[in-house]
Amino acid sequence: MASSPSTTALEVTPRLLVIAASPDHRLLIRKHVEIAWPDAAIVEHRLGLDPPFEEQFAAAGFDAAIIVGATPAGEAEEFAAELLARAEFARILKPAGWCVLIWNERRTASTAFLREYEELLLTYGTDYKEVRHERTTAIIHEFFAPAAYEERVFDLRQQFDYEGTAGRLLSSSYAPLEGHPNYVPMMRELERIYRAHARENMVEFEYNTRVYYGKLDEAQNL
Repeated sequence: MASSPSTTALEVTPRLLVIAASPDHRLLIRKHVEIAWPDAAIVEHRLGLDPPFEEQFAAAGFDAAIIVGATPAGEAEEFAAELLARAEFARILKPAGWCVLIWNERRTASTAFLREYEELLLTYGTDYKEVRHERTTAIIHEFFAPAAYEERVFDLRQQFDYEGTAGRLLSSSYAPLEGHPNYVPMMRELERIYRAHARENMVEFEYNTRVYYGKLDEAQNL
């Protein structure tokens, strides 16, 4: 079994690549990294905004690549599909460098609210059934193969008022927007679900934060 990344595995000044679409998540990762490695040289890549990797990162030599897929459950497959240029990640990492994939997977049946929210998505979502998170496992295996990788799962909970809950829903690619025939009935049902389950004007979303990590160059030694 591969061991977790540690300070002893890195040089005095580790060089890390952080890939994330959200500026909040890039900042969060940076803060956590700087706690462990205050002198770390951190290079950020804004997923979907910056040039392709081969254009931005002409030189290899990262000790670790941290890839954050902060997507709603169901969109993780889209995120993972963008990572299948495995050779590029292997190129920009130093030998024995770590590659880490992270995203949040919303739980669908752990509470009454989440069960009804899932049913809302199945009823009104435009292509929700096709992009649900259950389809990501094969892609993760394909990304790391033939190298070995490890998986860790952490608990995460977020609370939202109604405006936050509506924004959370409408930010998903599969949510119909205003003007779509499903928009009005979907929002009406969301308000009903929210009012039925809110406590102190808040509802809670529960997630499994999935972390996959491995060394891509280990495949060369198989």
